Amino acid sequence: MATISSLGIGSGLDLNGLLDELKSAERQKLVPIVSQQKSYQAKISAYGKLESALSKFQTASAKLNDASFFKSVTSTVTGSSITAASTADAPTGRYEINVTNLAKASSVATAGMADKTTDLGAGTVSFTFGDGSSLDVNITAGDSSLEAIRDAINAEEAGVSASIVNDGSGTPYRLAFAATETGTEAGITGVTFGGDLSGQLAIDATTEVVAEDAALTVNGISITSQSNRVEDAIEGVTLNIAEEGASTLTVERDTESIKEAITSFVDGYNALRSTMKGLTSFNSETGVAGQLLGDSTLRSVESRLRSTLSGAVTEGEFSMLSDLGISLQLDGTLEIDEDKLDDIIANDLTAVSEFFAGSSEEGGMAGQLDSTLELMLQDDGLLDNATSGLETSLESLGQRYTRMEQGIEATIARYRTQFGQLDSMIASMNQTSNYLTQQFDMMNAQLGRK
Repeated sequence: MATISSLGIGSGLDLNGLLDELKSAERQKLVPIVSQQKSYQAKISAYGKLESALSKFQTASAKLNDASFFKSVTSTVTGSSITAASTADAPTGRYEINVTNLAKASSVATAGMADKTTDLGAGTVSFTFGDGSSLDVNITAGDSSLEAIRDAINAEEAGVSASIVNDGSGTPYRLAFAATETGTEAGITGVTFGGDLSGQLAIDATTEVVAEDAALTVNGISITSQSNRVEDAIEGVTLNIAEEGASTLTVERDTESIKEAITSFVDGYNALRSTMKGLTSFNSETGVAGQLLGDSTLRSVESRLRSTLSGAVTEGEFSMLSDLGISLQLDGTLEIDEDKLDDIIANDLTAVSEFFAGSSEEGGMAGQLDSTLELMLQDDGLLDNATSGLETSLESLGQRYTRMEQGIEATIARYRTQFGQLDSMIASMNQTSNYLTQQFDMMNAQLGRK
């Protein structure tokens, strides 16, 4: 049988075209698998959107699950002599603050010397401080220049720093000493030189700057401080003194931040509702449906959240969201009665704290919601299990797709072999037909001549 190198050459039939059509028809078997894969992938993506919206709502809710947040205060300063920072322990009130003196650090310098690198001999540099403490720095011969003495003192890191000052005179180099902290207790009260240094170095009394304490009054009460950072004058308030003068400090509950947090809680839930609505939508005109329309996992999320939000808190004065002016609407969203909420925050903040934060981690509304959300978002939780199930199904579909594709390729290869055989057979038959035709024609011609 003749060998055919290209289908259709021997028979004259469009066997390649027929083979392509058969291959296309066989590959239609893959379409349902691909469609199912896309459906599962769309669902996984939809679960990702739902998880993101739930996480954002959980973050907004968690801020309200902290009783100390409802005790937060804000500080307002009128005047420029101080700045202030407050903690939740700060008592609310108005404080008249008058700064009469800033804390200063002491300093003093030696008389000038012509050179800062010449060795001055062995000895000690001794310091006494306002709190009665002292510091002795030993200086060795051969390493006793002004620069070396400076470095030896700074290496001690013990309440005094040293530097070299050039005053521009004929003997310009002075060894300057400064207390590292302000106030009389940290102030340098004496500097002496021992050994060879006593004949080389001397303190210039005209350079002395005496340490001073900060002085101020708070609502008429006199206060002194070693530092310009005053932490004990008002409980929970740190005052930073900037200059002399009078200022007024007002400490009040940070009701604005509390209102913003509650509003963010409501907005976060409504954004979550919007996401869920989009995932379960259906357009009757176009027939387009959300990826999670009819999905049991999403229905479970909705049901659990609705149950928690409409449930009661057993602690405190308020038991329902509606008691604070937050009502659950027919479309599932939350709505705030601004006037009612403002009034409650202004006049019954403790009850608001008890409602959201409770006396335990899961006692208030925010804690209950966090527990509900955690069951959905944690590893092996509701969404994780749903996603894992789809991923397992996708993996199975992928394996099924591969097996079916291999089967299709085997079928097409079989068709190609059979078509090749058919082409060869027809070609052989055509050759035989042509040969017989020629023989008959020759016989007819011979008979005609006779």
